[in-house]
Amino acid sequence: MLKQPDFGQRLRALRLASGLSQADLAGGTISTGYLSRLESGARPPTARVIAHLSERLGLPLSAFESEQASSLAQVLASVTSASEADLTELLVEALQSDGEQAPALRWQALWLLARMRDTQGRHEDEHALLLELTDLSDRLAAPELQARVATRLARCVRILGDIDQARDYAAKAVELTTTLSVSDRVAALHELVSAEAEGGRLAEASAHADDLCKLTEAGGGSAYTKALWASATVCIRRGAHAEARDALERALESLDSREDLHLWMRLRLAAASLYLQVTPPQTGQARQRLDEIGPVLDLIGTELHRQQALSLRAHLAYDEGDLATARELCAEAEAMGMWLSFRDRIRLEALQSKLAILDGQAESGVLKLKELAQQAQEQHNVDLAADIWRSVAEILANMREAQV
Repeated sequence: MLKQPDFGQRLRALRLASGLSQADLAGGTISTGYLSRLESGARPPTARVIAHLSERLGLPLSAFESEQASSLAQVLASVTSASEADLTELLVEALQSDGEQAPALRWQALWLLARMRDTQGRHEDEHALLLELTDLSDRLAAPELQARVATRLARCVRILGDIDQARDYAAKAVELTTTLSVSDRVAALHELVSAEAEGGRLAEASAHADDLCKLTEAGGGSAYTKALWASATVCIRRGAHAEARDALERALESLDSREDLHLWMRLRLAAASLYLQVTPPQTGQARQRLDEIGPVLDLIGTELHRQQALSLRAHLAYDEGDLATARELCAEAEAMGMWLSFRDRIRLEALQSKLAILDGQAESGVLKLKELAQQAQEQHNVDLAADIWRSVAEILANMREAQV
């Protein structure tokens, strides 16, 4: 029988793999406090307790006998039953004690953990994990793994605001997918289009968006929907609003909510955002799309999706002249912490600055807008910087007129 602390480590891994809480496993026979001390290694188990635990877990007593505890293989086997919070902690512990004995298993564990950090909005942590995955993929000499990591890195650094680096990673991913599956190439092209569009390389982004649509049109489904979405985004950045509306409407019509409810919701968030970025803003269409996702957002939305919706409703209220509601929604979105991407965060802060100017804080509001425009410019987010500089110019012009 294992001794402490190995017994406690094994017990905790088995409990999580079975999807049980400490209260579930205790079953009223032992206290959760005692169980917690067992798992931490602070208390030695008795024969009676071990028998109780094996019965509750539905496992033989041999489950607590010598064998490497909490190995990567064991942790990965628990993916389908453990909660994300428990699994994240298990993965971190297992990766720290693994010693890189099994590179393929380590790659899988790092990949899962990176995805969890993305979901949690911890993109700096995700970035560090993806860099380790890059080295590991090169050591494994697996082109498909190298391509997938480069694609994820492109998305991660784009969210963090490094557009040039995002474009480099995406270009590398596209190059690696030449001989790989269509799905890998589509994913890489998506990231390349996004990075080029945000970096102001609109001719290149438009050409790659066309490639993306051609690559996915025959198969249809969600892949084609996403390609149309990417094309609409590039059209908005080019100022081709009619083309953007056409691509966007085709994307919205091409996807049934029963096919992919998550994508259906995200697409409507993106549609609302694009409608509010055209000149003049199409507030009616934006409101329609935001109203459509209300029940779905409550059902499957993440903190990121909720903050995106709040931010968009704040922009909508501002464009409709409802400044009190815009202020309330900005405050509510800000209170959530920051889940938004670099671009969306800058747009929300710019809106808050414009509201501050209308509240009489002209000097500090204009100064903040200039800082935000500079941040966007430094990250080569050209169209975003241009939008903010335009706002600064309009506000200064209005202020001069008011003084005359």
